[in-house]
Amino acid sequence: MKKLTLMITLLTSTIATDMVNAQSIQKKYESNPFTLVYDGAITKNEKGKVNIHPVKYKLNGIEIAANVYTPADYDPSKRYPAVVVAHPNGGIKEQTAGLYAQHLAEAGYITIAFDAAYQGASGGEPRHTDKPQYRTEDIHGAADFITQYPGVDANRLGVLGICGGGGYTLKAAQSDKRFKAVATLSMFNSGEVRRNGFQNSQLNTIPERIKQASDARAQEAAGGKILFSGVASITDEEIAKTSTDLYREGYEYYYRTHAHPNSTFLYTTSSLMDLMAWDATDEIELIDQPLLMMAGSKADTKYMTDEAFPKAVNAKNKELFLIEGATHIQTYWKPEYVDQAVSKLIGFYGKYLKP
Repeated sequence: MKKLTLMITLLTSTIATDMVNAQSIQKKYESNPFTLVYDGAITKNEKGKVNIHPVKYKLNGIEIAANVYTPADYDPSKRYPAVVVAHPNGGIKEQTAGLYAQHLAEAGYITIAFDAAYQGASGGEPRHTDKPQYRTEDIHGAADFITQYPGVDANRLGVLGICGGGGYTLKAAQSDKRFKAVATLSMFNSGEVRRNGFQNSQLNTIPERIKQASDARAQEAAGGKILFSGVASITDEEIAKTSTDLYREGYEYYYRTHAHPNSTFLYTTSSLMDLMAWDATDEIELIDQPLLMMAGSKADTKYMTDEAFPKAVNAKNKELFLIEGATHIQTYWKPEYVDQAVSKLIGFYGKYLKP
């Protein structure tokens, strides 16, 4: 009886903790009129300051939701450099992509942070589809939109990809020469990880997992239930037991400190058919623009940046910049690491996006 009482008490405590977490999450995104969840986010548009402009545009028939950030004293009759910011896997424009977009706007750039098609506030069905060709097309589409935005100098366009967005940015930049300067932060090669497992931990199960993805697509095509991979929710206890920094800190970021209802770790299992046959570094020698790749020195994902960087043999004046002491997720939000990354980006874009 005592054991049962203890179990009930623990369960009640867990439920109560999850309810408190849910309430604090709700207050954070609801307290911002633009539902931004990063620290220092814009709460209102003011004359003479950096402003945010929620926009929507169509990409291959799908409505894309995005935020455009304009610099202080923005004048649409002038000409500004611009930067496209691609969000991490599981992320959305209101999180770290928005943070970096806002900081770059503070430095004089017009920036756009967008939600990938099928994800966030953008349209597309089935929800949470995460195919590399779509994510790459999202970046091209953001370039289409922002180069037509009032005041943007289309000849001074840069791109920043964060985490999974970094891998897709490497792919997009191979053929999209509108991007005159290419940067990645904490680059995550989604194809390599979905295929081989994180840190190559699932090499022995590749055929079985590809078969599961194929079966999931067959089930969808037959009108059956859509299957999902990833994590829909997680308890504090499960987070504490997660061994890798990437996933433990990632769960804390996405489900606790910077949570947003549009953000999720889920993706359709059928997406793995495309993901597992894809790699961010395939044809990377086609990148001939200036390239900056940044990663935390303590990031357990750093190996992916280390693999990609030397393969970009034709990138002009390429540079690998380590953010000393940072893990992968800490580059998303921790001020001392974000400041280092932003400072490096400002110098990089300032050099290669000159009038």
